[in-house]
Formats: sequence, C-alpha cells, structure tokens
Amino acid sequence: MNQTPQTMPAVAYRTSLPVDHEKSLVDTTLPVPRPGRRDLLVQVGAVAVNPVDYKVRQNNDPGGEPKVLGWDAAGTVVSVGEEVESFRVGDEVFYAGAIDRPGANSLFHAVDERIVGHKPTSLSFAEAAALPLTSLTAWEGLFEHLGLHTDALRQSGTLLVTAAAGGVGAMVSQLASALTSLTVIGTASRPETVEFARRMGAAHIVDHRTSLAPQVREVAPDGLDFVFSTAGTDQNLAVYGDIVKPFGRIVAIDDFGPVEIGLLKSKSISFHWEFMFTRSLHQTADLAEQGRILNRISRLVDAGILTTTATTDLGKINAEHMREAHRILESGKAIGKITMSGF
Repeated sequence: MNQTPQTMPAVAYRTSLPVDHEKSLVDTTLPVPRPGRRDLLVQVGAVAVNPVDYKVRQNNDPGGEPKVLGWDAAGTVVSVGEEVESFRVGDEVFYAGAIDRPGANSLFHAVDERIVGHKPTSLSFAEAAALPLTSLTAWEGLFEHLGLHTDALRQSGTLLVTAAAGGVGAMVSQLASALTSLTVIGTASRPETVEFARRMGAAHIVDHRTSLAPQVREVAPDGLDFVFSTAGTDQNLAVYGDIVKPFGRIVAIDDFGPVEIGLLKSKSISFHWEFMFTRSLHQTADLAEQGRILNRISRLVDAGILTTTATTDLGKINAEHMREAHRILESGKAIGKITMSGF
C-alpha cells in the first residue's frame, strides 16, 4: 500500500434518479479501500455493466452518500491481505465481486480472493471484464441447479435459453454447447440478436415475441428437458408447464412477483433460482467455489473453447459513459456485454 495513493477517481450515485438526469451517475473522488485479511486490492483496468447495476441504482437510494456500482471487473493486484493464499502482487485477475460491498467502478477495488479468478491471458482487460458475472450465473445455473454434467458424453436432451443474445444467455449457450451434448434452443427476435445467439452456440432460434410453444414443438416435438429462463419467467411459466417433459428442470434469474408454481406439479417439474451473489452474500462454506469456476472459465477461454461476450466498449470509465451504458441496458436492446476501460 505504500505506493498506492490515498484517494481515487470513481463513478457513483448519491440518489436514485432517471438515467437521463445528469446526476444519476457522477464522477467523484473517494478514499482508496483498505484490503481485509482475505482481500485483494485490485487496480481496475476495465469494467462491464449488467442489469443489476441499473436495478440497484433505481431501487436502492443511498440518501446522499456516494454508492459505487459495478460487479464485473478485470485488473491487476497491487496489494494483498495478510491471509491471502492464492494471489500475489502483479497477478492479473477478473471477478464479479459481492453485492453487499462497494462495486468496482473505481480505480482501486477490494475483493475477497475466494471469488476471484486469474484473468485469461488471451484476453484484454475489457474482454475479460465482460465474463465473470455471466459466467458464474451460467455455470451455477447449468451445472449446480439444473444438474448437468461437464462431460459431453453424459448429457443429452434439449435446453431452452431465453434472451439468448443477452450477457447471461450468451454464456449459457456457449457452455451448454461446448461442454454437453444438449441441443440448445435460444430465443431472439431481431436479425442482429438472432445472428449473435447463433454465434454463441444456439443451434435453433425461436422468436420470443410470438407464441413459444408451437415454435419449440417444431424443433423439439417431444418437449424440453431443461429451461434456463433469463427473462419473462412469470409470463412463460404456463408455457413451460406445457412444453417441459415430466421431471424436467427450470432455472430462473429474473425478477417477478407471485406465480402459480402449481402449474408444474403434475409433471414433477422442478424450479430453481440462480442468484450469483448468494455465496458471497451469505458467506457460504463453499464460497471459494466461485474462484474455482472463474479459473476454469479462464482455462476454457485460453483453450479457444469459450469466447468473450464483449460487444461494445464505450471508452474510459466515467459518469457520462456509464450513464450511456445504463441507458442501453434499460432499453432492453443490449447485445452481449458493454465494457469500459481505464480512467
């Protein structure tokens, strides 16, 4: 810490405002965080933006205190806590962080080493920053909640991925097509999203703007084995009850109100939640599993099996560019991931 400055530039918000308001996100200067016993202090090279960023901005008013968002980052370790075991100063890392700690939209950021991975050597900081949150969400949803195997010879069947051109959908499609024998059916509605979803691994595309059931039946006459629902779960639950096979599984990540879960009972269809921050939020005994997942993702990227989902880099990390990123995400038109690099 001797050569690290005491203050740093950051992008924050002080009150919940519409994204078009010039003070919805502001440039500010904050103290450099002190790493805890298991923490790394990372100099942030690039960040990516996710829907969770604007949802927190909209729904969590900090009452005038600066709150830093940002739960996707890549950078270089500049200091380590006294109990850190797996990293050293100079290591290049990538991670999603923890929802109950300050985000990474700052020049320096403190993060628990157990939820950090070694950055893929084949990617730039921006390309790597696009991966952690969506990779963790996709991996946990597929291989922990849906119970899939990472051995292609052991797992076959059909998987529906909604919003397959989004950040999570693109990673779900990549992982499922690369590591299993599942037939991946993605939903997309525009020519550019259809093209991106196919490039990310979806073998078939159905249009989520029209009735899903008949489109899915054309591709999978016997029905679906699995659904990874990233959007519209409440609207589609009755459809899932119809087109998912008996003993099938559904995992969802989106936010919605009460639903009639009894629609799934007659087929014994199981429903699972995936929330990437659960492990860090509740300090679960297997917290370090996220670091192991990220290291595996890193190796798959460097082996050419997975690719970054970064599609748009807005330039430097500042409030103006961050507002633009939030605006794009709020429009529902984003494809892949939006990144920013450097201060």
